[in-house]
Amino acid sequence: MSAPHELTMLEQAAAVRRREISPVELTTHHLERIERIDPALGAYLTVTPERALQDARRAERLLLAGGDLPPLLGVPVPVKDLTPVAGIRFTSGSPVFADRVAEQDAHVVTLLRDAGTVMTGKTNTPEFGLPAYTEGRVGPPARTPYDLTRGAGGSSGGAAAAVAAGLAAAAHAGDGGGSIRIPASCCGVVGLKPSRGRVSPAPGGDISGLAVGGPIARTVRDAAALLDVLSAPAPGDPFPLPRPERTFLRWCDHEPRRLRIARWARPDVAGATVDPEVLAAYERTSALLESLGHEVVDVPQPLAPGDRDAFTPVWAVMAALTPVPPRREHELLPLTAWLRAQALDVGGLDYARALGTMQAAGRKLARAVQPYDAVLTPTLAQLPAPVGALRDDADPAADFAAQLAFTPFTAPWNIAGLPSVSLPLGWSAGGLPIGMMLGAPHGAEGPLLALAGQLEAAAPWPVSPPPTLP
Repeated sequence: MSAPHELTMLEQAAAVRRREISPVELTTHHLERIERIDPALGAYLTVTPERALQDARRAERLLLAGGDLPPLLGVPVPVKDLTPVAGIRFTSGSPVFADRVAEQDAHVVTLLRDAGTVMTGKTNTPEFGLPAYTEGRVGPPARTPYDLTRGAGGSSGGAAAAVAAGLAAAAHAGDGGGSIRIPASCCGVVGLKPSRGRVSPAPGGDISGLAVGGPIARTVRDAAALLDVLSAPAPGDPFPLPRPERTFLRWCDHEPRRLRIARWARPDVAGATVDPEVLAAYERTSALLESLGHEVVDVPQPLAPGDRDAFTPVWAVMAALTPVPPRREHELLPLTAWLRAQALDVGGLDYARALGTMQAAGRKLARAVQPYDAVLTPTLAQLPAPVGALRDDADPAADFAAQLAFTPFTAPWNIAGLPSVSLPLGWSAGGLPIGMMLGAPHGAEGPLLALAGQLEAAAPWPVSPPPTLP
């Protein structure tokens, strides 16, 4: 058998079921790897060895008892630190909450536990999940394991770094403007942002409709299987989507018919340019889709500059919704403080109008997507950025603008509530991963995963962690 961390999530689950490795052995292996590698990587904000071994022993008892077993029994799956886990430190990436302990589990945490997973810890995220990089004051920056001088992206940077480095086979993550797909692109893994309403935000909520939980994994099948676990609705969800008749994992075995796929690589963000190596990967992916029998159609960028300007005040209000004691406001990062200050100028009517304007932009994108089975764009406009290159504490407005130029393709899919997935289909001349993004109409995660699985089979990417890790 391969080293345990080299197995995919589904392979780990199968090895546990066959009793080739025990849940405690699998967990101990990952905890030892985290202890050795993570200081240089910054994937975790909190490691929970006691909780992990408790979960692993529970998995062993279930295994010995026999009967129907949970699908991911004994598999380590960490949780992003914007999501509460009862009894575990819950920082939201901010020093203001460095000592906070969550009092209850989020719905997705209950689902992960019911699926038999082992929680090894809480993955790194920037303050309140706001930036497209994972650099904060609670822990070290999260870095891509393909070049430790470069960032893992954000805000699920810790989750993507952990998966890419073999510190977890898959991870829970969340995406409000690209926060799953950005780090997936930077770290050479699969990151799926589901449709609005697919994954419950319970017990909390997102009044903007932008954010949704989802999986980061090394393979399309693992991402699909983890989405099957995460996508059970909770009572009272504001935008519930019923579970599909066919599981997302089964969709991966579905051979797509000839599809009509739109593509564009021109950003709608003024001043944003796309790196030539990203464009080359985009052209190679287009050619690959055509070689698989699909029709690839060039279409104009559906959004014009300014169409999504309302995203900024909505994002600012999201930054301000987290209550911070006035005596501790000075501990916030300059970007967070800048966004929260902007939110003070957004009144109730202003916010309602901004939501309406943002939803109109989402409808514009959705109308453009509807005639096609899928849409291809780059995930990011640039290669993974060096640590600190996007962050500008002296000028938060420049920081925010740099993030938009780095990630012009991701947020529109949140605005429209449509599913999209980043696949590691490209690599730079220097060995850096380049994600390609496929989007689809609302609720079409199944067909999207079938197409993603077809691309993975035709052009497989590395599944084992990079050998250059310390």
